[in-house]
Amino acid sequence: MKKPNNSRERRNLLTGLAFIAPNFIGFLIFSLIPVGASLVLSFSNWDLISPPEFIGIGNYKELFTADPLFWKVLWNTVRYCLMAIPGMMILALLLALLVNQRLRGRMIYRFIYFLPVVTSSIAVSIVWTWMFNTDFGLINQFLSIFNVPSINWLADERTAMVAIATVGIWSSAGYNMVLFLAGLQAIPRQLYEACEIDGGGTLRKFTSVTIPMLTPTTFFVLVMSIINSFQVFDYVYMMTRGAPNNTTKSIVSYIYDNGFQFFKMGNASALSWVLFLIVFSLTYVQFKMQDKWVEY
Repeated sequence: MKKPNNSRERRNLLTGLAFIAPNFIGFLIFSLIPVGASLVLSFSNWDLISPPEFIGIGNYKELFTADPLFWKVLWNTVRYCLMAIPGMMILALLLALLVNQRLRGRMIYRFIYFLPVVTSSIAVSIVWTWMFNTDFGLINQFLSIFNVPSINWLADERTAMVAIATVGIWSSAGYNMVLFLAGLQAIPRQLYEACEIDGGGTLRKFTSVTIPMLTPTTFFVLVMSIINSFQVFDYVYMMTRGAPNNTTKSIVSYIYDNGFQFFKMGNASALSWVLFLIVFSLTYVQFKMQDKWVEY
């Protein structure tokens, strides 16, 4: 009786391995091996043509001591995060509160607010570039109603990053709205009823019930928003290419420039690992601090 069981277990094991093999092979070829290769290349000098030359920590040393543009693009990325993340989280929460009401046609509103998430980032960038146009853009046309002079949004160092952050907020709010909506619908109705019995009004219910019960969702949205914001690339590349004077160039666009324009794959790989360590450190700190404000 033992041999058939072993044979059956072996068959089940082989069947399971056969099912996961395509995904595992894809992960190995397109994720694990490239990640390992980038780590090796970060300690090398490679121009895609000649053989890689091992230079130790030379690429990292150059980034931190001899490349002033690195610090600029890092600060640009942090600026984008500081502008975009609070805006997208607040807007997403407001939209979630709106579509969570008993409104006629609320499914249509949910679809409309989520539509930017599934729209091509290239198309979004082109449309918003037109909207920010100095001469015939809709935004300047609207501001002219209030006698505000035309603003060269994408060519002015003071407004270019604001414009890109606006697009980031608009395109990401729908996804975060869905997350907040799921969190709102998971709050027990009895908590609101208990608050009403204690004399709490709409504001009291929002501050004493909704906000505390949404902290797990808020924590997840915050973590994912920081990770995604540090990887901003599409809108920078399509709308400004880092102009004016590299004030909108993000760290990912700088990785792209080093790797595929200057063919400095070692520098690009080192930049990628620096970005990974920054995002990993921020995520680690957030998980360590979640016990202080997240209520499960």
